[in-house]
Amino acid sequence: MTTSVPPLSATRFDPISQSARPRARASILEIKPYVPGKSSVTGEGKVHKLSSNESPLGPSPAAVEAMKAAAETLALYPDPGATKLREAIGRRYGLDPERIVCSAGSDELIALLCHAFLSEGDEMIQTRHGFNIYAIAALTAGGKPIFTEEKDLTADVDAILAAVTPRTRLVFIANPNNPTGTYVPFADLKRLAEGLPKDVVLVIDAAYAEYVRRNDYSSGLELAATMPNVVMIRTFSKIHGLAALRIGWLYGPAEIVSVLHRIRGPFNVSGPAIAAAAAAMDDVGHVERSVDHNETLLPWFTDELRALGLDVTPSAANFVLVHFPDEDGRRAIDADMALQDARIIVRRMESYFLPNALRITIGSEEALRATLAVFARLLGKD
Repeated sequence: MTTSVPPLSATRFDPISQSARPRARASILEIKPYVPGKSSVTGEGKVHKLSSNESPLGPSPAAVEAMKAAAETLALYPDPGATKLREAIGRRYGLDPERIVCSAGSDELIALLCHAFLSEGDEMIQTRHGFNIYAIAALTAGGKPIFTEEKDLTADVDAILAAVTPRTRLVFIANPNNPTGTYVPFADLKRLAEGLPKDVVLVIDAAYAEYVRRNDYSSGLELAATMPNVVMIRTFSKIHGLAALRIGWLYGPAEIVSVLHRIRGPFNVSGPAIAAAAAAMDDVGHVERSVDHNETLLPWFTDELRALGLDVTPSAANFVLVHFPDEDGRRAIDADMALQDARIIVRRMESYFLPNALRITIGSEEALRATLAVFARLLGKD
């Protein structure tokens, strides 16, 4: 027996069922998707990628060997507590491993913190030119991002404190900041932490902390160790050269750590990532070589750019923010296109409210010299 199907034009629709459809949270529809750094250009030949602040020295050889060895156990679930990694971090920095949370990149920690502490309509404060992921994570959790203005492209502690309302639940501050490279001295960071209400969580994002060589700087570990509402997050993607493995970690009060363990995935860090990151943490020599590379090339590259007449924001990280005056044809978009023609990839800054600036990683000397040559031609100074 067969049953005939009426033609579509004869099908009767219930107007109520027509209007019933999956609806995302309203705040999610406000999100402007994150735009990562460009990673390729068309054509053939060597490419210099200076768009994502990756380490030009790559990962520690010990980390690579540890990851290869971990490949023998790919059929097994990883340690859900990432115990080996937490213990390695604890040894390196003199921290209690029980107060450390490991994650699939620091992005996951940012999302978990928003998920844990933001309810619908609660506020998260960040600076105008702060990391885009903070606002995305807040909106995803139903929160409301509040942007504070900066002074000389540096976080303004007084502006942040003035923006606090009864709905504020989180404050994110990247120190050094991405994409500006500027930092807040420890005295001001402490003043911020002490000035916030005790029910507001201060998140210090110290992704670039290892690169900083300033006497008045601190990653925030001291505050996270002693204050009940301060956490510090770090990453293995930058100086450790493990961006592809996606590994981050957080240190903070036991109560906040307990909350994050309740909501994170039970196997959120893979076995190879745990093994590689633990080995990287123990290879202090590789970190020191990466710091030396940056300490040598960062000031040299900055001086060379300024000699060409370009404005460069002073940076304490492994990148520089270069500004173009938008006169005589000197625009960031033109510079970016000229660099792409030379197979050099940098980062445009429109999404960070800096449309006439480029962020450039301190890569190899070869890559930086090639970049300077393009700028010299573009500016008529070759």
